[in-house]
Amino acid sequence: MPVTDIKNLARELGFDDCRIAKAKEATHADSFRQWVDDGAHGEMAWLERTPERRCDPREVLPGCRSVVTLALNYYPGSNPPTGWRIARYAWSEDYHDIVEKKLKQLNEAMVALGGTQRYYVDTGPVLERDFATDAGLGWNGKSTVQIHRHLGTWFFLAELLTTLDLPADEPFGDHCGKCTRCIDACPTHAITQPHRVDARRCISYLTIENKGSIPEEFRRAIGDRLYGCDECLEVCPWNRFAKLSNEARFHARESIFELKTRDILSLTREDFSRLFSKSPIKRIKLPRLIRNACVVLGNTGTREDLPALKEAATSEDPLIAEHAQWAISEIEGRS
Repeated sequence: MPVTDIKNLARELGFDDCRIAKAKEATHADSFRQWVDDGAHGEMAWLERTPERRCDPREVLPGCRSVVTLALNYYPGSNPPTGWRIARYAWSEDYHDIVEKKLKQLNEAMVALGGTQRYYVDTGPVLERDFATDAGLGWNGKSTVQIHRHLGTWFFLAELLTTLDLPADEPFGDHCGKCTRCIDACPTHAITQPHRVDARRCISYLTIENKGSIPEEFRRAIGDRLYGCDECLEVCPWNRFAKLSNEARFHARESIFELKTRDILSLTREDFSRLFSKSPIKRIKLPRLIRNACVVLGNTGTREDLPALKEAATSEDPLIAEHAQWAISEIEGRS
């Protein structure tokens, strides 16, 4: 059977799980449309475009009959001792590059079986968690993060839309029960109700997707988080089953974690390009990283950090200057 060949190859390529869903309108298509209508997606304008394509893979790939859903464990272990934190998925090489190479090989094998595919790793117009849940590749938690019974929350989702008619796997069901740890732990109360996140309050959105000023009401809650946030992932009790990833390229890059927070304020564009080459952090560019570092220093810094911040406060970039001045005020207020 072709599906056995596909699943075996997925394992050989390093994927930790591979399951099949039928192509149809996504289960939570209406909820997604309402979420966008409410503006809870913030400035992520691409989510507004062609919602009919995002809600139904058959609109993306004519003749699509199945969705091959895949999980890849990226768990790199405990946070290295630094004065700041970044989301674990960004500790090393950009996962898009790593996963897409594997998807390309899987696609080639499925072409040989007579299929036409489109494949994505959170880059395409697909409500991927709905199809992962349909296929039994875990379930969507109350934080909207996908949870896997063997991997916990530490895995990447990827999928191939295909014209092959493959037998669908059975869903595993929702196993969150009465647990609300993710909701309770969110520093900015971004999980406004089970299965709904207001991106405008989310630290990952504020430090990555948000291109402008970080609202002052959230700055103290950001704490020492320089890029992204793992809080709702870390507290999930299903992580007791999580194991370190076998993919060495997901483990911590020492050159990044050697940086002190105030060192980031004096990075040149050349330094930034060198340090974050092949890293997902490169996508926010240097000014936003400095903006984030100013917020972290405002929350964790001491008077020793003031000279670097005062220099940043003279920046021609108003984004940097404003956040540096805020950090100075916070440190001086504590002193």
